[in-house]
Amino acid sequence: MADVLLALARSFASLSRGGVWAAILGPAILALLIWIVLAFAFLGVVIDWLALQPPLSWLSGWGVAWLAHLLAAIGGWVVILAAAYLTAVVIAATVILPLLLRLLARSDYRDVAPLGRDSFIASTVNSLVAVAGYLGGWLVTLPLWLIPGAALILPIMLLAWLNRRTFAFDALAAHATPAEWQEIKRRHGGSFYLLGLILAFAAHVPLLGLFVPSFTALAYVHLGLEVLRRLRRGAVMEGEVVNVTIEGSGGPDGPDGKVRVIQGELL
Repeated sequence: MADVLLALARSFASLSRGGVWAAILGPAILALLIWIVLAFAFLGVVIDWLALQPPLSWLSGWGVAWLAHLLAAIGGWVVILAAAYLTAVVIAATVILPLLLRLLARSDYRDVAPLGRDSFIASTVNSLVAVAGYLGGWLVTLPLWLIPGAALILPIMLLAWLNRRTFAFDALAAHATPAEWQEIKRRHGGSFYLLGLILAFAAHVPLLGLFVPSFTALAYVHLGLEVLRRLRRGAVMEGEVVNVTIEGSGGPDGPDGKVRVIQGELL
């Protein structure tokens, strides 16, 4: 939790930089245009189509057509907002995040050497796979929306997964080695998801949600580079062999030896 709060605090502090604001405003304006166009052009069509699909169509046969229309309206807005948000997420992950990463790496994280591989193709593929997984999860869980409250909770949970799946990888691809990436996922996977969950709630706030995809990229850069910095400074990976000086057995020129490190402890 402390990692997440630190990343959010640093992200808000970074908003004082002109370059950061320029990166955030682009996807926000694009998302606004997409929301307006999709809402006017397709919202009514989507609502009518959803109302005719099972299980919502069953409700009309049971004499509760008002409930079917209500759920269809909720679903219609979710579809429109999701389409706009997904477009902004892909843009933020493939275009905006690399810009923010270079900016912050030069200023805030100069001590974190880029030891990974920065690949636009890998980033794009990762984003598209994440979007496909999000859409698949949305379709699979659609029948569960009949459960009271599920239509509000499930989109949040799925969006949190999308944020983590998309931005965590892109934030560290250029700096973390494959072994470091696996260790960070093992140690901080919960923090990455929690950050995605918090920002998933923010994405549903009117107007504020327009800025969330780029802000999410910013927050994941801060979180990813900070945990990588700490991993390199003080953490020893499981199974790593290190050299130590054995003091008290042979004086200052005593023998050097090798010990195996397990879970960060010298045994």
